[in-house]
Amino acid sequence: MNLRNIAVVYRKELKDSLRDRRTVISMIVVPIFLMPVLTIFVGVLSARLIGRAMLEVPSVMIIGGEDSPQILAALHALQDIQVVPATPDYGRRGDARLLPPGDRLRADEPHRRRAGRRPHPAQLRRAAVELPPDFDVLIAHGDTARVRIDMYQGEINSGFGADKLQKFFRDFRERTIRQRLEARHLPGNLAEPLLVEETNVAPPEKVGGVVLGGLVPYFVIILALTGTMYPAMDLTVGEKERGTIETILCSPISRMNLVLGKFLMVLTASLSTAALAVASMGVTLAAASKMVGGLSQISTMGLQFQMTPRSVIWVFAMIVPLAVLFSAALLAISLFAKSFKEAQSYLSPLTIVVIAPAVVSILPGVELNARLSLVPILNTSLVCKEIVSGTYHWGYIALIFVSSCVYAAVALWVAIRLFQREDVLFRI
Repeated sequence: MNLRNIAVVYRKELKDSLRDRRTVISMIVVPIFLMPVLTIFVGVLSARLIGRAMLEVPSVMIIGGEDSPQILAALHALQDIQVVPATPDYGRRGDARLLPPGDRLRADEPHRRRAGRRPHPAQLRRAAVELPPDFDVLIAHGDTARVRIDMYQGEINSGFGADKLQKFFRDFRERTIRQRLEARHLPGNLAEPLLVEETNVAPPEKVGGVVLGGLVPYFVIILALTGTMYPAMDLTVGEKERGTIETILCSPISRMNLVLGKFLMVLTASLSTAALAVASMGVTLAAASKMVGGLSQISTMGLQFQMTPRSVIWVFAMIVPLAVLFSAALLAISLFAKSFKEAQSYLSPLTIVVIAPAVVSILPGVELNARLSLVPILNTSLVCKEIVSGTYHWGYIALIFVSSCVYAAVALWVAIRLFQREDVLFRI
């Protein structure tokens, strides 16, 4: 192995790659501009939608209760909900419990659309409460009244409406219990044998890091892969299509030096993309945290979405072996292809193989352990998730770094072996 010859090949390939518009876009433009746009746009849009939903007065439909004026008056007196008339066809098509919530809560919307009238947002039923017959009588006699709250699960506004109804009936139940105890001359704390207090001991940056930790490694790993694709294909199968690979192989440079020079160029593209992605994400989060902190509805949650310089350095350090693995693997796969189109068909399924472990790391319940520390890509995503949240498991970090280096070395060895096979280099 001659370091001088490797440097010559590396400089030559670096100059050629910087002249390629697609390589520059995937290596520089995408991580610098894509990460801020995605982070700020998604974050600000989510914050504004949640804030708007929290400020909206939800419309609630009351089913039944005609014989219980007291509870109806209490519901109508609530300031944070708007009681709207019940739809006449609610529950007529069989058991109402079996109907989709959207059919029950918005049953009158199709009629309004057929009539050419667009329903006002306040007229959409965000939630519905069903009162049993003789509700007031049951409460007055000390019996149990069963109340059902219907909501459209997955809709933010409907969830807020159901939460407000839950709070109202929870307070109503506590007042009723106190009144019944007082009527029997019993102490008010008789129905409260214990009190449970829940406090958050995690700092705001820890809570925000847990929310953010799953997204940062996901984006960085994907960009590290995409930044490698075009250089890897151009330096291998591109040479075949241009007919220049024969000339390069005739040069007085060993094939090991040749493949190592090309590999370093592909690795440079991958590391540049990852570094720019991490740096861009850190700067973007610092700016986005100030923007989100200005929203009173979100700032009350106590979240701080930011990455410390220490976490940025360690995330990049853990990405380095993975970038080596990507560079060597893509170089070997691209070399095996006969044309640029064939290489793209080989590398496209590889993105799914990379995305799947990164997505698994975001799922709840998937925690870093010794067994998962040996799974490629998933281990890096999990440890980066912990690093962003402020947790450093040094034993797992060392295990993941070493195992990733081993996988990268194997992939590089395969690439070198393929460069030495004439049947691979000159496939027809």
